[in-house]
Parts: sequence; structure tokens; C-alpha cells
Amino acid sequence: MVVTPGISRLISISKRLNIYSYLALAGIVGPIVFVVGDLTASLATPNYSLVSNSISSLALTPMGWLQTVGFLAMGLLVEVFVHGLLFNIRRAWGFHLSIGLAVLFGFGLLLIGAFRTDPTGTQRTIEGIIHLATAYSVFWLFPIAILLLTPSLKGDPNWRNLFVYTLAAGVLGLALVMASLFLIDRVGWFGLYERILVANIIIWVEVVAVRLLHLSLRREPKPQY
Repeated sequence: MVVTPGISRLISISKRLNIYSYLALAGIVGPIVFVVGDLTASLATPNYSLVSNSISSLALTPMGWLQTVGFLAMGLLVEVFVHGLLFNIRRAWGFHLSIGLAVLFGFGLLLIGAFRTDPTGTQRTIEGIIHLATAYSVFWLFPIAILLLTPSLKGDPNWRNLFVYTLAAGVLGLALVMASLFLIDRVGWFGLYERILVANIIIWVEVVAVRLLHLSLRREPKPQY
């Protein structure tokens, strides 16, 4: 059997995969599942606008189950991915609090998927209140968590090159969340605003997960007897 260079490289990489590689892959796959589900449901729903309609309102449509699955998958996989950061970053001030908040962030995504928002103009329900409160908490948790992580990134040679980006993503996240205090669902581009907010989160998770995967593949494989 002839093995091409591409297949040979994939085989070589697969032999170097370890527990941290799989934790990193969880962080890579989670956001992708969410984006695919959101876009598929959005484009398949007549009269739904990615610009004007909120992300949460998509769950109320016939295709909304795709978005629900996306939130649940991303929440679960982010929880797994965070453990990769726990064991692969040199710890500095704020590290453990950062990891704790990141775990709560992942749990919050699970709650957002499990509890749907209330339709606009209807009476508040317990399910809708839980969804709304969790959504606000999640969007605050993310920037605070990664800002607390920046001292550890700065002090670790393997992660130092992501320090400035993480700082910028954290500041942007805070700015976007504070901007939400002045926005309401009736704003014509509220859906676009929310997707920018979520994109900042997703891109950071992807970048850091790819970095973790790269570092995991550099580890010396355990000898086999």
C-alpha cells in the first residue's frame, strides 16, 4: 500500500495526540458546532434576520432546536477545554479565579440552551427569566475571566504571545457588555450586536484552543514497550 506524504503526516500527528490534545480539540469543535447550528437555523427560517433578530429568539422557531444543540454542545465542550488551560498555563495572580469563572461561563451556556427566552411582548416566565439572567451573567463572566488570565499568559513563555490579544478581547468584551445597557430588543441591529459579542468569545476560544493543541503536539510522546 502506497502512503502519500499527507497521510503519512496525519498518521504522525495522530501518534502524538494526548489527553491535552483532546481537551484542545473540545475547545476547537465547540464554537464550530454552535456557529453551524446558528447559521443553519437562521438561514432555514423565513423572515428571520441575522441583523435585527436576537440570537435567543431563534430558539422559538421550528429550526430553533439546532441552536439549542449548539449552545449545549459549546457549553459542554468549553467545560472540557477549560481543564486543558488549568494544567498547561504557568499560574500567576488571578489564575484560579479565572479558571473558576471560565467553568461558570461554560455552565451558563448549558443553561442558556436548556431554558428558552420568552417571545417579545409576552409575560415573563420562570424559564425566560432564567435564560435572560444567565445570558447577562455569561457575557459578563467571559471578559472578566480572560482578563484575570492575562497575568498568567504574560508570565508563561508558551503563552506570552497571546497576552496582548487576550487583553484586547477582554476589554472589547467589557465594552460590548456595557453597551448593552443602552440597547433594547427593538433596536434594528440588535441581532448584529449580539453576534459581534458572541464572535469575540468564539474567536478567542478558537485561538487559545489551537494554541493548546499546538503545545500538546510538542510534548514528547511516552515510550512504548
